[in-house]
Amino acid sequence: MILRTGYLILLTSGIALWAQPQNGHDQNAPGEPPMMGVHWARGAAAAGGQAGSSPQLIFHNGTVMHTSVTLPIYWGASWSNASFVQDKISGLGLFYSTEGGSTYAATSNEYTDATGSVTSVSTYQGSIVDLSAAAKNGNRTSPILEEVCTALAAHNVAPAKNGYYPVYVDTPRGHAGFCAWHSWGSCGNVPIQFAFFFTLDGDPGCDPQDTSGLHSQGLAALANVSGHELSEARTDPRGDGWYDSSGAENADKCAWVFGTPLLTFSSKSQWKIQGNWSNAAFSAGRGYANSSGLSGCLDGGNFK
Repeated sequence: MILRTGYLILLTSGIALWAQPQNGHDQNAPGEPPMMGVHWARGAAAAGGQAGSSPQLIFHNGTVMHTSVTLPIYWGASWSNASFVQDKISGLGLFYSTEGGSTYAATSNEYTDATGSVTSVSTYQGSIVDLSAAAKNGNRTSPILEEVCTALAAHNVAPAKNGYYPVYVDTPRGHAGFCAWHSWGSCGNVPIQFAFFFTLDGDPGCDPQDTSGLHSQGLAALANVSGHELSEARTDPRGDGWYDSSGAENADKCAWVFGTPLLTFSSKSQWKIQGNWSNAAFSAGRGYANSSGLSGCLDGGNFK
């Protein structure tokens, strides 16, 4: 689901941050980047209207990500604590390094812009750990954009136009109604895509209930919402790509609905990940039903 906002021209720590204007509902402070693809927790999903009211995604004459490069940022002092980290950093590294080229990634590839289609070409660039105090609530996008730009600069990493920078904080969701979101802005004059994730250890509202035993519960929860936000960043990176008439993006429309018990990525790593909406599958009567009973969800497993 897309929450749109207005202009941003902000100078923080010598780094220029900006976002293009969009129309719609402003749930950030005035002038902040848009908060998009909000992955509502289970109890808040109905209020968020994640499945959308329209069957098909509509192209809004903007852009998609033809290829992507991903560099996660782990923000907060707890990322130095092995008992907190567990398998999360290594597991998400495996997730991002094997999602590219997978049948799951291919569920987003039907969506196009004026210069081409989304592809499954995705490069994992490693990760950054920033042990400074992290943002606590995720209710504002500009602190997350600032963190991305600051962390990249501190590690001499040049931001990429097709870069996707998910930020994982060490704070739990608490009473927030969402698990994660994605957005966009710029570091200097380079446009980027970024996302925000709470720590989801022991959080039933954001738990995909992976019973495979392959991952800790916290990693399994982060992997599911990470697939959601990455899929939406690829198909609607800058708020003018693909979403339905109610603002639901491709992963929003299939939130908390799973077609295959475990999806196998390109290196044989396995994950419980909800599907993505396919206009083509809906039109052809394929796929599985979302929470509104519309059949058009694909996950790259049994439903292709």
